[in-house]
Amino acid sequence: MSDHPDPSPTSGTTAGASPTVLRLRIDLDDAHPPIWRRLDLRSDLTLDVVHQVIQDAFGWADSHLHRFAVGGSVWDRGAQLFLCPYDVAEGEAEGTPEEQARLDQLLSEPGDVLRYVYDYGDDWQLTLRLEKTLPAEPGTPPAVCVDGRRAAPPEDSRFEYMNEGLAALVEDPDRFEPSEVNGLLERPWYALRARGLHPRLLELVNMLSLTNDGAELGTRLAALPDSPTRPPDGELRTALGAHLWFLDQAGDGGIPLTTAGYLRPAAVEEAATWIPTMADWIGKANREDLTYPVAAFREALVKKLKLLRKFKGALHLTRAGGAARDRPARLFDHLAASIAPPQERGRFVVDADLLVLAYAAVTPDGELPLDRIAAHLTDLGYEHDDGRPVAGHVLHQYAANVHDVLVNVDAPPAGRRARSQISTVAATLAHAALRH
Repeated sequence: MSDHPDPSPTSGTTAGASPTVLRLRIDLDDAHPPIWRRLDLRSDLTLDVVHQVIQDAFGWADSHLHRFAVGGSVWDRGAQLFLCPYDVAEGEAEGTPEEQARLDQLLSEPGDVLRYVYDYGDDWQLTLRLEKTLPAEPGTPPAVCVDGRRAAPPEDSRFEYMNEGLAALVEDPDRFEPSEVNGLLERPWYALRARGLHPRLLELVNMLSLTNDGAELGTRLAALPDSPTRPPDGELRTALGAHLWFLDQAGDGGIPLTTAGYLRPAAVEEAATWIPTMADWIGKANREDLTYPVAAFREALVKKLKLLRKFKGALHLTRAGGAARDRPARLFDHLAASIAPPQERGRFVVDADLLVLAYAAVTPDGELPLDRIAAHLTDLGYEHDDGRPVAGHVLHQYAANVHDVLVNVDAPPAGRRARSQISTVAATLAHAALRH
């Protein structure tokens, strides 16, 4: 056979079927002598994961665009195309996002073919051909390199490769070690991808793994349980005490506001005894406009968490707030959904929130490393308008950030505490948010 006869992404094995192992031979097209890899891939891998496997197998750095196709060439509009995130974001309409297609929906019989291109400029085209299907045992890894021949040409080397050959680009053109590829395939990224975490977080973990102080983030995330366990109600009542207090007060006819729209002094004083970030507040706490932690917490309940709403001079419960009143488990789930970043890429607020959530998830009873997170954001290309690198204090200043939500998931204030302290419940909440 050549290309798969039915390029529909719903053909082949259904998404609910038990996974098998697909043995593929992947050839770099037009390579003389041949350059190829033989890989055992779990059949339930989506194409975004297959893309990363190919990058590791050929020693590339995932720094260019790519796409897959069945039923024809990657440049053939008559083929079924599967697009990388950038092409989707740019509005490319002819194709399916690669993360929506499983490998076993596209390859089912020996000889079936999947096409791939990496770097639209250098145009490295590869052919993935199914050789056989094998049973998947419990604990089967996502990908294993079985065999291969010759080194692959490096990034951005098409012109030199075509004119001077592989020997001009690498020290030993015949050298290829499957064990080196398998070392890459054992990275935490693959385990994290199987857990249903936010896809943009996986991209960030992958990119940061190449930096001096970012490699450990993926390892620490991979050490977390596959899914978070919601804390018992007793712990939740303590850590969510401030939220529950506001919901309880609002449930009895609403919390009245002054004519200027602030909480009344008596309410400010009582709220201050519940809000964790009041622990390091110095001075009186009887005016909301002069008590920032109270004002910020109340504003988050209205705007970001949507548990309260302003109506006729008072704070009233929203439908979500009414459902979570005196139900700490329901409230926990609502907070996790509310702080989960949208499925977007390339926006500072999304990437900043994802990194804050990731470090919070692995920092129970510890302080968030804001300066490290800021350095990561700088490594990812973000900077101030005047070219200055991102600073740690920015992470609790931008609008609707998750930092202020997480640090207020803790026991009521009692003595001094670090401004960015993360409780065990807040760490679990962050982990849950990353899975939404």
